Amino acid sequence: MNEDLNRPQGRYLEELTPGTVIRHRVTRTVTEADNVFFTTMTMNPQPLHLDHEYAAGTEFGRPLVNSLLTLSLLVGLSVHELTLGTLVANLGLTDVVFPKPVFHGDTIRAESEVLEVRESRSRPDAGIVIVEHRALNQRGEIVARCKRTALMQKRPAQPD
Repeated sequence: MNEDLNRPQGRYLEELTPGTVIRHRVTRTVTEADNVFFTTMTMNPQPLHLDHEYAAGTEFGRPLVNSLLTLSLLVGLSVHELTLGTLVANLGLTDVVFPKPVFHGDTIRAESEVLEVRESRSRPDAGIVIVEHRALNQRGEIVARCKRTALMQKRPAQPD
């Protein structure tokens, strides 16, 4: 059996160094259906996300994608190349901002910059990583940014 099939896709603590920027390969075009489903599923009645007539009267002139969908998409786009199979737990999100709106039809890509890495004081098999995630639209504009603190696995010890 190929051992590579058992290796997680994400990165172990030792593979993360401050200053590393990971430009995630997967992108996602946000549809109206995505926005309506997410907004109604999370019990958010905000007409800015759901009502074309209401949104037409705002400064944006059309519905906005729910910012929490944008945030979820940002974190999700980072998983494959960063935390898939190597994350122990998310410890927090801070400094969340949405500098530009997202609209139906926008294509989002993500990048993650490693800011801090340290060994866990209580778990010898893990460490704490702080990354800044950035979501960009098809025009290269940052539409969301956050800092994420994660408890990450260290590389397993290799048998002698």
